[in-house]
Amino acid sequence: MPIIQSVLDTDLYKFTTSYAYSKLYPRAYGQFRFIDRGKTRYPQGFADALKKELQAMSELALTKDEANFLSRELPYLPPTYIDFVRGFRFDPEELQVTQDEEGYLSIVAEGLLYRVTLWETPILALVSELYYQIMGQKPDLAYTEETIIRKAKQLSEANITFSMFGMRRRFSAAIEDLVTKLLKEHSGDNFFGTSNVYFAYKHGLRVSGTHPHEWIQFHGAMFGYKMANYMAMEDWINVYDGDLGTVLTDTYTTDVFMRNFSKKHAMLFTSLRHDSGDPLCFTEKVIARYRELRVDPTIKYIIFSDSLDPERAIEIANYCKGRIGASFGIGTNLSNDVGNGVRPMNIVMKLWKCKMTEKERWHPCVKLSDVDGKHTGEPEEIELAQRTLGLPVNV
Repeated sequence: MPIIQSVLDTDLYKFTTSYAYSKLYPRAYGQFRFIDRGKTRYPQGFADALKKELQAMSELALTKDEANFLSRELPYLPPTYIDFVRGFRFDPEELQVTQDEEGYLSIVAEGLLYRVTLWETPILALVSELYYQIMGQKPDLAYTEETIIRKAKQLSEANITFSMFGMRRRFSAAIEDLVTKLLKEHSGDNFFGTSNVYFAYKHGLRVSGTHPHEWIQFHGAMFGYKMANYMAMEDWINVYDGDLGTVLTDTYTTDVFMRNFSKKHAMLFTSLRHDSGDPLCFTEKVIARYRELRVDPTIKYIIFSDSLDPERAIEIANYCKGRIGASFGIGTNLSNDVGNGVRPMNIVMKLWKCKMTEKERWHPCVKLSDVDGKHTGEPEEIELAQRTLGLPVNV
């Protein structure tokens, strides 16, 4: 049986970003590249096994009940887009998957951005699950259940509001399913929902999520690095009219973002998402910027989502208490804590280049993290972005 069983088995931000591209930039092209930060050497034959799973995805089609769920639970996606998803089929011809003699894996997805963006999270989930399968690694189900129940109760007792952000590096779809079920049963109202649209559908949960780095990377490539955050926020507002009011801050470092974060944006966006760097330092920067803009930080939120576990979430929540709202997207620590010595993979897919139409030349895309060593893109373009933004040049 194929690993991916539904078009909905993806993160919410894939649909919301796809729709934003289709509305504003329907002819734009993009290329995503797989990056394994752990430098994993995959067993020989892995690429062929992955290709079979990707080919099987071409048979997926949205069911009527799934379409009704999208229409009911995601009212900011219009009927025209729901109809597109009903007719959508994954096209493996958009992919190039290879493996070299040393076992290193290369995955490139290229095509119209509103389509090709939908490959990202399923590919990462497939790579993760297939790797464990082929390596013969199995979860300790008793450990997993006991651990998740403990974490759920720990978060609930501390009154932490959190969502499950665990698809991309999950141990398996079955484990994410189990974890989602246990969190719903043992966290009460503190469990806000999940970013995985399929498991929200299956378990009757809210769908939760924000927009991704790729949205800002696209705007940086098309409109220049100094205007990237501003244009990305403006376009998001134009598409969603106040819905989905969380903005990601660290595509070109948080300090650069704060320069572009105006009074208008501070009022229209309800929350900022922290995804790299020291969360307590980030909190201070956010509060200071809100006060500078004469916006009361206590009516705003930070969504923390960087390498969290319950203990870290509780520490951050206590730091924010009474100063600014805090909620949490906890991912791999929930979806891939299965015992038996299993280690989560450190894999991502990033937008590498894009262009506004098929006939135009490609523009390179980069991401400048708040953490050294996590920048992505061609080195010369990273240096150009750093110089353009007045940042220290450190590829």
